[in-house]
Amino acid sequence: MLTRIVQTCFLFVGGTLGVLFLPFLYHLTNLDQFALVDNPFVSAILGAIIFYLITFWAVKYVVNFIKWVEESLIKAPILDLLFGTIGLILGLVVAFLISYALNAVFLPVLNEIAPIILTMLFGYLGFQVGFKKRDELLSIFQNRANKKKVADGNTQKGSGQLKILDTSVIIDGRIADICQTGFLEGTIVIPQFVLEELQHIADSSDVLKRNRGRRGLDILNKIQKELPIKVEIYEGDFEDIQEVDSKLVKLAKLTNGTVVTNDFNLNKVCELQQVNVLNINDLANAVKPVVLPGEEMIVQVIKDGKEHNQGIAYLDDGTMIVVEEGRNHIGKTITVLVTSVLQTSAGRMIFAKPKLLEKAL
Repeated sequence: MLTRIVQTCFLFVGGTLGVLFLPFLYHLTNLDQFALVDNPFVSAILGAIIFYLITFWAVKYVVNFIKWVEESLIKAPILDLLFGTIGLILGLVVAFLISYALNAVFLPVLNEIAPIILTMLFGYLGFQVGFKKRDELLSIFQNRANKKKVADGNTQKGSGQLKILDTSVIIDGRIADICQTGFLEGTIVIPQFVLEELQHIADSSDVLKRNRGRRGLDILNKIQKELPIKVEIYEGDFEDIQEVDSKLVKLAKLTNGTVVTNDFNLNKVCELQQVNVLNINDLANAVKPVVLPGEEMIVQVIKDGKEHNQGIAYLDDGTMIVVEEGRNHIGKTITVLVTSVLQTSAGRMIFAKPKLLEKAL
């Protein structure tokens, strides 16, 4: 079907060009003295025949080019096409206005060539600007919509904010439990470039990486299908940026969203660039039970510590307890007294000593 359409277009183009240019050829070859030849209908038919013969060679290339353009348009995200088209239309409007202004100046050569050049130039520039600035334009509309909602009093503080997930927090898995409890408000945004990185990890030849990637994909399916929270896939990309973390920061800036992560380095980068960030590790440390010096705890000493006669125990949340004089109690469940609590970047560490030792003293 497409081949027939292309051949029909060639016939119309050939007939039109025959009417326009064949009379000049007749004049150069002195054929215009024949009345039968010097006829618009004859010129149209001759032009159509010539171009129809050309189709036997050119139609294959034209059809392949059209199919390539069609596949490229289908694969392109809808936002890219939308903003690219808007930019193209604006560029053509600007080219038309400039061409109209040039018509006031009587310059025969310039008036014929300038509109063609301006149409191609501003059409290309308009499409490129609309395509590459789509994220900034989209953020403008989103910010205006959010401001309008706030002005109307229809939203509460932070309820409409976007939460952008990075790869590490998806693989970690705790984000699903946090969403299920309802502590994370707003819309969950999963960028396409994060999905691609996650899929790359899931396809890794390393068994550990492959399992982590598949776990991340399972977590996303759970969040999207089982949990009562809105999830959106951001299909845009920042082709001029290579690092996924840098893309996340850029996206958060454009959408005024919040990056959700448990990556310490990404957390620091977001803070330096004044981007809102939620660190799952900080949340986990914040909800750990608070203990004070002098409190009693029942723990099981499982191994010896680094220092002499030290024993190591753990709470259910993973907090490490260093038990002084606890080496002799390895494998036993004992009551200890908290002596001090140390908060480090790696988490909370508790120092204690056996209660029996306290009684003996």
